[in-house]
Amino acid sequence: MGRLLAVSDLHVSYRENREVVEGLTPTGPDDWLLVAGDVADKVADIEWTLTLLKDRFAQVVWVPGNHDLWTVNDDAAGARGVARYEHLVALCRRLGVLTPEDPYPVATFEGRTVRIVPMFLLYDYSWLPPGCATPEEGMEYAMGTGIVCNDERLLHPDPYPSRQAWCEARVAATERRLAGCDPEIPLVLVNHYPTVRTPTDVLWYPEFAQWCGTELTKEWHLRFNVAAMVYGHLHIPRDTVYDGVPFKEVSLGYPREWQPRETGPGLPKNVLS
Repeated sequence: MGRLLAVSDLHVSYRENREVVEGLTPTGPDDWLLVAGDVADKVADIEWTLTLLKDRFAQVVWVPGNHDLWTVNDDAAGARGVARYEHLVALCRRLGVLTPEDPYPVATFEGRTVRIVPMFLLYDYSWLPPGCATPEEGMEYAMGTGIVCNDERLLHPDPYPSRQAWCEARVAATERRLAGCDPEIPLVLVNHYPTVRTPTDVLWYPEFAQWCGTELTKEWHLRFNVAAMVYGHLHIPRDTVYDGVPFKEVSLGYPREWQPRETGPGLPKNVLS
């Protein structure tokens, strides 16, 4: 019986990371792999990665990270916002990779039956720095420290008027789908960002939390029957538990971050262990 494995933040534009991806293998023929965003900035690199992984794993499930959605000079012809996301969804469907736009699959891993819930939720600047009361104050504070996410230049919300509006629409649509799931089947939530703010408490620069999630999802692991929540983005791989629910940060990150670790990348991670 297969295992449910996960990775994120592969950033394959780095040669060292591409070599790590080339070494990712299943433990058996029935293993699934969750890819929790930030494969690459360019579509060609995303396609290379997902093609390689789909050839090795029984099923690959992808959710977008902020880097995947950046508008850069690549073969997506400068697509912005929703158009870029839809371009990547179409790519995944050609490859046989599941996305947040597909039905949530039910599968059994190591004797446990779960429903896999790939999500695309974004963020809405509601995780404010200490002492800030509004997103405007939070942004001003971040600009004062120089810790401003490149999303402000490269992640466009078109046709939504703002990233907040896009986030709210994605959260509302996903919440409706979650409410319609059979509550007897445990859920594995997969999102690029954590659904609660607590994991960001260990950030060196707490103002960066503004680009890491939304208060709108803070009770989802309590409202729904969640077996595990899988995320990346923070580049701080670790297992934590909140309100009895396992949260798993499964990122690789940049070479300067993972190379000093004695344990190496340690990927892919088993979600249900």
